Amino acid sequence: MIEIIPAIDIIEGKAVRLSQGNYEQKKVYNEDPLEVAKMFESHGINRLHIVDLDGAKAGRIINYRILERIASRTSLIIDFGGGLKSDSDLDIAFDNGARMVTGGSIAVKNPEIFQHWIDKFGAEHIILGADCRDKKIAVTGWTETTDREVLPFIEKWRRQGILKVICTDIGRDGMLNGPNIELYKEIKEVDTGNYLIASGGISCIEDIERLEEAHIQGVIIGKAIYEGKIRLKELAGFVENSD
Repeated sequence: MIEIIPAIDIIEGKAVRLSQGNYEQKKVYNEDPLEVAKMFESHGINRLHIVDLDGAKAGRIINYRILERIASRTSLIIDFGGGLKSDSDLDIAFDNGARMVTGGSIAVKNPEIFQHWIDKFGAEHIILGADCRDKKIAVTGWTETTDREVLPFIEKWRRQGILKVICTDIGRDGMLNGPNIELYKEIKEVDTGNYLIASGGISCIEDIERLEEAHIQGVIIGKAIYEGKIRLKELAGFVENSD
């Protein structure tokens, strides 16, 4: 059963969503992300993906107090990402309630540090963020696209110990036009053993069902929930069967 992982993206302490990672296309959905997290929890969801968009831009953790509020007032298992660049950033994230952290830009720009995190904190606590535009890895809050191809990038880090990968197709993120199923199938063909979490473009329950049929282990859902395209009670079957 595919794992349902709602997302909360944070700018200036508020729950927002962007379109294709564009900070100029920001929409605020709730002034208090804790209210959103509690809503997810009340519908039986036990996982949460939090992205510190301010941190992603600044290159350091910023919204850790929001993380702490959510972690201390819910029982959600949280993975946290955005701007993590040093051991101290990870210490702050874990000290404030994150169970896992996601590293994307750091795995490209400072692979030695990312490898150090896997070794120091344990692979079960480190998720690889493989965010791509036209199959090329993007970094720094998606503001820069590199020449790194996504498939060999993931394959390399799997060989070096990574257990879970979040792959976001930036061109589809926030667009509600369906996930890039073919991309995820390609990734699974390269390495059938990876725990792959799809992100970007989810627009309806049928999208989730298609990902599940493709044997994708997890899915991050954001705008589709906030815009009412997917109602939380519709996810009940997935959530109940994953317990």
